[in-house]
Amino acid sequence: MDSSGLTASFDTFIDSALEWLGDNGEFIFDAVRSSLEGMYDGVVWLLELAPFYVVALAIALLGWRLIGFWFGAMAGLALILCAAMGLWPETMSTLALVATATALALLVGVPAGVVAGFVPALDRVVEPVLDLIQTLPPYIYLLPAIALLGYGPATALVATFIVAMPPAFRLTSLGIRMTPHEFVELGQASGTAGWQMFFKIRLPFAMPSIMAGINQSLMMAFGMVVIAGIVGSGGLGETIYGAIRTLDIAKSIDAAIAIVILTMILDRFTQGVASIGYGGKR
Repeated sequence: MDSSGLTASFDTFIDSALEWLGDNGEFIFDAVRSSLEGMYDGVVWLLELAPFYVVALAIALLGWRLIGFWFGAMAGLALILCAAMGLWPETMSTLALVATATALALLVGVPAGVVAGFVPALDRVVEPVLDLIQTLPPYIYLLPAIALLGYGPATALVATFIVAMPPAFRLTSLGIRMTPHEFVELGQASGTAGWQMFFKIRLPFAMPSIMAGINQSLMMAFGMVVIAGIVGSGGLGETIYGAIRTLDIAKSIDAAIAIVILTMILDRFTQGVASIGYGGKR
């Protein structure tokens, strides 16, 4: 059976659909792009407001408080190393992209996960969609975003949001469903109201899983932000992409080191918050 005609028809339909969306929804996508870039620019401005040594000192003190003295000291020195390599603006731009995209992913994923935890039918419907999102190559999400939003941070934010949202949704839903039945029955027997049942019983049991979802969303966002450098997202991803095009191996290694530093700091910070808040050893 020759499927080339069917494939060509499908490809033509996709191209026509994107063209139609671009022509008829231009004002919507322009507004989305302006909003996303405005959020991103605001976060970048906030991060670059203080000198690098002030930010490094603040991170060192926070690391000391959350994890321990040696981690705080090493985190501060690692950020100073980013500045010494001449990559401080790119490092802050990357942090802004990750923070903005992850915040958007959590704003959608966590509430939706709570609803799915209470409504198993919704969870069963959404689960295959999340499987598809996490299975497809990340580059796939850049192409339609470029067609509708153009090159720049907005496209990177949309693609990163899509990749970072599923872990938050899955682990929040799982955490809500993991509430032991005996505690739910105890709350019902004591006449606990619905909102009290959620905030005093279900949410405390779900928080370790939710924090794990936040951690995984951050890690997925970092991976996507690097890939999104190809669309002019700015930050360390674009630095690596530019270094690859010019075969500047040293520059690509410097940017990779800065990404590893950011990833490790945020990974340990989220783990530290979860550990302190829910009975772990500090």
